[in-house]
Order: sequence, then structure tokens, then C-alpha cells
Amino acid sequence: MTSLSSGAWIDHFLTSEPPRHKSLVMTLCGDTIAPHGGAFWLGSMIELLGPLGVSDRLVRTSVFRLVQEGWLVASREGRRSRYALEPRALPRFERANRRIYSAPGLHWDGRWTFVLAPNGSIDGDLRALLRKELEWEGFAMLATGVMAHPAPDRDTLREILARAGAGGKVFVCDAAELPSVGSRPLPELVGDAWDLSSVVESYRQFIATFTPVAENLDDSLASQDAFAIRTLLIHAYRRVQLHDPMLPLELLPTPWPGSEAYELARHIYRRTQARAEEHVMAMLRKEDETTPPADAAFHERFGGLD
Repeated sequence: MTSLSSGAWIDHFLTSEPPRHKSLVMTLCGDTIAPHGGAFWLGSMIELLGPLGVSDRLVRTSVFRLVQEGWLVASREGRRSRYALEPRALPRFERANRRIYSAPGLHWDGRWTFVLAPNGSIDGDLRALLRKELEWEGFAMLATGVMAHPAPDRDTLREILARAGAGGKVFVCDAAELPSVGSRPLPELVGDAWDLSSVVESYRQFIATFTPVAENLDDSLASQDAFAIRTLLIHAYRRVQLHDPMLPLELLPTPWPGSEAYELARHIYRRTQARAEEHVMAMLRKEDETTPPADAAFHERFGGLD
């Protein structure tokens, strides 16, 4: 992809599908800042987001709101502002990274995990918080106080319950289909519990948007354009995945477009990451010459970048 054609695609994307500014800052924190020590100077964030159509004022407003919401912690050195990922928010960034950069297709042993909160066991605020957190992880609410998923990450589930203050207050159990009693097959529960039509459509739209990028990438791509494409790619892919319950492939329609979307994202990320990192390091080291290169976990994304 030439610099001209890549620039034209970036401009078209930003015009036709302008990302929300705070959400774009979040994407940058997880995809770009976290591998480089998890901290940044405000000037660096402004430099990185400027070519993506985010003004100085909007960067400041977005970062301020993320501090208020507990995602970032602020400090000052003279007139300069420095921000770091809030330690208590790190598990949520790590969970998001596992979703984004890992191949779809969870191992499934045929069992389901249920989280049960009978009436009166927890108050309304905790019930609402727990439902929000578990739905973000793909759980479906089958009935009041009953949520289920066929293959949740157990460490993530443990962390959610602890952080929400629900440890020791809800029941968590595994269940398998009981044979020879005339029940419906448990896999049919997917159709009753999740409406996957919007997820399928979102994956198809992602594929349609980014396939032309994959088809036209070449070695002449400018580092700033490579960074812009990588950032917009992950931002768009993350938005789709937020609504994907991440069910085992055995329970999903065939062919599952999430698998094609992952391979497309993987291809573009691997082709752009080296040039993108040149731009990232140049921008971050303008404010801090000690900014470290990307850590080992970065190079393991999408099954390995090197």
C-alpha cells in the first residue's frame, strides 16, 4: 500500500466511521502504551492521536475522564503531566488483550458453568454490577440470578467475583447434560441464550472494511501510516469482540466469521507492527528518552509477531 493510498484509506475510515475519542485513547493505552512500560506523557498521547483526527483538547478531556473512571492515574513534573495505567485496572486490560490477540476456539469439554445468585443472596447493586461484568465476559442471563457460559476462563471468573465483592456470596458450579432423561441437548441452549446475528454482521463488516488494506499493504508504507492502520484495526476489532460471547467453535454457526476476522487482523497487525513501532518509539521518546521497547508479551500477540 503506497503512502498516498494508505493515507486516503485512513482519511476515508476516519470520515465514514469516526471513532469515539475516549474509546480510541483506551485502545491506544492497551495496544501501544501497555507494552512500553504502561505510562505516557500527555504530549506523547497528543502527538500519537493528532494524525487520527483527535485534537489536543479532546485528548486532554478523554485522558481526564479515564482518570476519573479509574483507568489511569496522573502525576505532574513541573508543567508536564504524566499518566500510568491504574494498577487495579491492569487485570481488565490483560483480559481484553487475551480476547483480542488470541485465536478463537476455546477448548470445550461439553460442560457449562453457572453462576447462581438466588433472591436475597446479594443486593440489587451487586447483582447489577455482577451481571454487567459477566455479560462483558460472554455470560448469558438465563433467568433472574442465573448466568451461564460453556467455557469461561476460570481465572477471569475468579478475578471478577473478587473485584465485584461477590466472593462467597454466589454459587458457581459446572453442569453436564444428564443422559437418558429426555432433555433437550445442552448445545441448543446457545440459540436460546444468545442472539449472534449482530455479532456475525459486525464481523462481516469488519472483514469488508479491512480486506482492501490487507490486499494493498507493501513495504513502502510510512511508519505513521502503519501506526494509524494498526491502531484503527485493533480499535475496530476490539469493538466487535466486545459483543462476542467467545463461545467454543463447536457451538457456533459454520463457517464462523470470527475466525476469518481473526486471521485478517493477525495478517495486517503482523505486516504493520514493525513500522508502527518505529513511529511509536519516536513519539514516546520525544518526551522520555528512557521509554523501553515493546516487552516480550507484545511479540507473542496473534501467535507471534516475529
